[in-house]
Amino acid sequence: MRSWLLLFSCNLMWALQFTCIKLVQDQVGPLFTVWGPMTLAMFALYPFVKADLRAGAARLTHHDALQYLILAAVGVFPGQVFMTWGTRMSLASNAALINLTLPVATALFAFVFLRERMTPVRWISFAIAIAGVLLCSGIDFGNLNFGTGYLGGNLLILAATLGSAFYNSYGKKMLERHTPMQMLFYTYVAVSVLMAPVVFLEEGHIFLAIPHFTAQTWTGLILLTVFHNYLSMVLFLKALKNLDATQAALSNYLITFFGLPIAALWLHEKLSGAAIVGGILVLASTLLITLREEREPKVAVETAQ
Repeated sequence: MRSWLLLFSCNLMWALQFTCIKLVQDQVGPLFTVWGPMTLAMFALYPFVKADLRAGAARLTHHDALQYLILAAVGVFPGQVFMTWGTRMSLASNAALINLTLPVATALFAFVFLRERMTPVRWISFAIAIAGVLLCSGIDFGNLNFGTGYLGGNLLILAATLGSAFYNSYGKKMLERHTPMQMLFYTYVAVSVLMAPVVFLEEGHIFLAIPHFTAQTWTGLILLTVFHNYLSMVLFLKALKNLDATQAALSNYLITFFGLPIAALWLHEKLSGAAIVGGILVLASTLLITLREEREPKVAVETAQ
């Protein structure tokens, strides 16, 4: 149950992301929004990684470094950057619909890389959660457009979703050797190095504007650094050590459940009745898989005795 409480906490923090992006978008570009907070979180993680190494944690090998470069290039980079670019090129309603493939994609990758199995309870939870997210999202199906005009953006959004699913599943292999702090730090180092040339080339002017950032911009950047890129990811990786990647991915539907009231309170956006019902369904789906699968190991032990 402790791992599920960690997942609830990190999804609450991830739900802050959308509001924070709104706070910084007037002064900070999409690339810097990803790279800046991630790089700051990387430096904040370094003392803890040193402590883990002094305590006897496994050190980084050449093979490990290659694995983290793969996670950064195939997982984190498209998961964060492509989602930002794709949504700007497409429609928000398209992005919301395509993003529903995340848990299913994670389940597929978990089957391929981790040999995890799909159970009837998981499929039922997926169905309930998808129904809830559709209600929460308020998707205007009349305006959905998957024509050639939005093809590029839609493909980027799909690539971002697959990237996140890849990281959630394949990344679990690294937790067999390294602590959550180490995995997060090494991943951020790889992403920061890969993104730095593009950030300086495309959005280098933002560095000159840093002294003129408003309190609103600083608030958004600090929240993205501390909660979205630092604490939430540490909690998620701790939970991932004790849960299947498929189980952890299902909890991501809670982002919508938490994100709507946060936006309503902070940005004064309206919360519809359908969104409230959808949020209840999302919460129900997560509780279903939590309570059901928490009992299964205990039953197995009793049978063995």
